Amino acid sequence: MIKTILFDLDGTLINTNDLIIASFAHTLEHYYPGRYSRRDIISFIGEPLEDSFKRVDEQKAQDMIDMYRAHNHEYHDELVKEYPHVYETVQTLSEKGYKLGIVTTKMRPTVLMGLKLTQLEQFFPVVITYDDITHAKPHPEPIFKALKALDAEPETAMMVGDSSYDIQAGKNAGVKTVGVAWTIKGREVIENEKPDFIIDDMSEILSIAGVNGG
Repeated sequence: MIKTILFDLDGTLINTNDLIIASFAHTLEHYYPGRYSRRDIISFIGEPLEDSFKRVDEQKAQDMIDMYRAHNHEYHDELVKEYPHVYETVQTLSEKGYKLGIVTTKMRPTVLMGLKLTQLEQFFPVVITYDDITHAKPHPEPIFKALKALDAEPETAMMVGDSSYDIQAGKNAGVKTVGVAWTIKGREVIENEKPDFIIDDMSEILSIAGVNGG
């Protein structure tokens, strides 16, 4: 019986793909013109920004992070939108009394921008960001921290996400896992992680969680 549902944010609840790719492209093209393709950039999505840029150049990582964030914040509201049926689904879960939380590798200020823009902030009393943890997903720490804050148990919780890190973190924490098929990484990437469920539309969460006896 599911009582608690944790969601990743980017690529799961809100579509930030265009924004993320544009911010990476802007930054990488500045430092390394012509070196990184769209496919290269997509490979960075899902891990902490610090890890991505340290793999590019450890010495310049912080400068690149600063440039990325400046671009990201400037174009945020123009390029970010929620996925279909996200608002209605999350609203229903909240009304039905499910405990809801966000577990993301993003920094808190940008997370709150996305939640405010899509009016989802009202449904999530607990938001665990990169600022709140020592070990990012796929380590289970962020999920355990969210569960503790929600006074919830792993046995009755599930993690919903679009990346391998989300599914691995959920398994490491002992919660049910749900992969979203609209991930920019490609459905096969999620399938390879063998989550408990794969959904093609966010509304499918309702039946998985048992809303209205589903």
